[in-house]
Amino acid sequence: MTDHDTTEQEQAGQISDPTTPNRISDADGGGHVSNATSEKGVISNETPEGTDSTRPLSSDEGTRSASTPEEDSQEPDTFPRDYVEKLRDESARYRQRAQQADEYAHRLHTALTAATRRLADPTDLPFDPEHLEDQDALTAALDDLVARKPHLAARKPHGSIGQGAQPHDPSSVDLAGLLRAGAGG
Repeated sequence: MTDHDTTEQEQAGQISDPTTPNRISDADGGGHVSNATSEKGVISNETPEGTDSTRPLSSDEGTRSASTPEEDSQEPDTFPRDYVEKLRDESARYRQRAQQADEYAHRLHTALTAATRRLADPTDLPFDPEHLEDQDALTAALDDLVARKPHLAARKPHGSIGQGAQPHDPSSVDLAGLLRAGAGG
C-alpha cells in the first residue's frame, strides 16, 4: 500500500492510526477528536455530525468492551464445579436416552413396514414419525411409494418355476422310464 493510498483511506475514515495520539480541539467549543500527524498535516475523522467515526463505542452504545485475561481470572465461578459437572452428566444421560429412543423408533418403523410384506426391502420407505402413530398414514405412504417405484414392491413367483419339490405319484413307477433316463435317452 502506498502513502498516497493510505492517506486517501485515512481521509475517508477507514483507517485509524493507533500510533498517533488523539488530540481534543476545543477551539470551536465542540470538543472534536481528531488524529493528527506532524509530517502529513492534520487529518480529521469527523463525521458530518461532528463526532469521530473511529472511536470505539462504549458499553452503553451496544458493544461489550474486551476483557483482559487478567480480569477473567479474577472473577469467581458463578456455580460450584461439582454442580456444573452434575448437570453435564445429567444432560449427557438425557442425550443418550434421546438417541436410543430415536434408534428404537427407526427399528419400529422398519418392523411395521416389514409386517405389511408390501416391499422387498422395508428400509426403502423413508422414516416418518407419523407412520408410527397412524396405520393409515403408513399404508398411504406404502401405496404412494409402490405406485411411484413399482420395482421396490415385494414379488412372489407364481406357477411352476422348475425348482423345489415336484408333485410325484409314487404308485406309477415306470422302471423302463428310469433306465432310459439314466442312459441319457
